[in-house]
Amino acid sequence: MSGDGNGLQAAGRRSLVDTAIDRLREQLAGGAWPVGSQIPTEHELAEQLQVGRNTVREALRVLVHAGMLVSRQGEGTFVRSTSDPAAVLRGVQRSGIRDVLEVRAALETEAARLAALRHTPEDVRRMRAALAREAEVFAQHSERAGRQATVEHDLEFHTAIVEAAHNPALAEVYRYFGASVREAMTSAFGDHEMPEAVVATHEALVDAIESGDPDRAETACRALLAEPTAAVEQLLAAIAARK
Repeated sequence: MSGDGNGLQAAGRRSLVDTAIDRLREQLAGGAWPVGSQIPTEHELAEQLQVGRNTVREALRVLVHAGMLVSRQGEGTFVRSTSDPAAVLRGVQRSGIRDVLEVRAALETEAARLAALRHTPEDVRRMRAALAREAEVFAQHSERAGRQATVEHDLEFHTAIVEAAHNPALAEVYRYFGASVREAMTSAFGDHEMPEAVVATHEALVDAIESGDPDRAETACRALLAEPTAAVEQLLAAIAARK
């Protein structure tokens, strides 16, 4: 019986914390506290929300982790964002494959331009190593037997391009979109229908980045991305025709 009681207490407490989180999110979204401003103290929030300070503390911890708030030692808690990044990402997940692929293309094109200006010799070695591993898989497997392995090496390659831009914010956003595109395409089409990478256009992009010419890098990136984009358009058309 005591175990059941503890479980009910924990469930009730969790419910209170969730309610506090929702109400604080609503206030943040509604502009109760502008970005950069300090929010009320735990005591004041507890009175506003009619909950205990421990509940408020747990709710604030969740919102700090979500990136909406930031806690500064000895100063208090401040507003970092009035929108919940997790909700934004959930919205992205609900977007169509074409939509997400277009955003990913925009990120990669800008990354290629920046990489041409900022890359290091190690960045280029990393790109070429990923391509070499991908080419090796193609050589060892006939038809599509090694598709999963080539997809992983292709993702390594594109991630290396973005990270060669040396912009941590861009790399973080791309990491999410890269995974989203892969997940969405696999879900819709299955591995056996996924478009294959063409190593030659990938090599041309590395050469363009290594040349240090951002315009050439952008052009090469667009040429590379035209292949999966066209393949996705064909697959979407085929799916529409089946309905």
